[in-house]
Amino acid sequence: MHIEVAREMMRTNLPQRPGSHRKNHNAHHGEDMRKTFLGVDLGWYGKPSGVASLEYTRGRLEPRAICRLEPKDILPWVEREASETTVIAIDAPTVICNPTGIRPAERALNADFRRFHAGCHAANLGRPFADNVLDFSRRLEAAGFAHGARMPTQAAGRFQIEVHPHAATVSLFRLPLIVKYKRGVRAVRAAGLRRLRRLMTTRLPTLEPPLAPRLPTIPQSGNLKPTEDQIDAMMCAYIAAHWWYWGRTRNTVYGDAETGYIVVPSMRARSDSS
Repeated sequence: MHIEVAREMMRTNLPQRPGSHRKNHNAHHGEDMRKTFLGVDLGWYGKPSGVASLEYTRGRLEPRAICRLEPKDILPWVEREASETTVIAIDAPTVICNPTGIRPAERALNADFRRFHAGCHAANLGRPFADNVLDFSRRLEAAGFAHGARMPTQAAGRFQIEVHPHAATVSLFRLPLIVKYKRGVRAVRAAGLRRLRRLMTTRLPTLEPPLAPRLPTIPQSGNLKPTEDQIDAMMCAYIAAHWWYWGRTRNTVYGDAETGYIVVPSMRARSDSS
């Protein structure tokens, strides 16, 4: 009996590798509690949005859904995809207090990422998109998604965060510059999207938590925007999972919950996550 007790004490006191605290989290909150991560590439001016969802199971992320939705369909989709523990990452401002100018979060992020061409657009209450993006965030909050700037690592509950996919790809994929696919002639944009898709399908499976994403193919002709929105949404969903999994250990929160905040995988993730 004494030998078994001693062995159990030794097992209890073994040091844990990074991320292994999820076992304690699951034991505390229930092994069967679902954990889902949603990404929304929000149409800032009320246009269709890309959406994607992931589920964390058996130590890895599994794709659930990816599509493009009209504004009226996004919140019903969120409710269908959400679980007891859900983080939703939004590529749009979720907190804006400043009447003019730039938010502190954007100024701080730009200081780190402008050299990678990953700076943010300024958000203030005078911008024409402000009412639309703030209304979306408030409706999420009314549905139980609290702002997640201060959420503990691997917390149970429902949270929303603002993210910046361009900056995230620079950190996670260790890029010298962002992948450029937003502007220019169609051929240039398509080539950029193909490169981003290739990076996501080859690099995300090697990170922790790992994800083998299912992404739409880049069309040979026609409108690229629906495909772009969905790929961006999947990147947002991964950032949501990365924030839940690692917290501030491998993520940086630019700004604060009061004046606006943006969650980005940390620059040190450029070496830690490979």
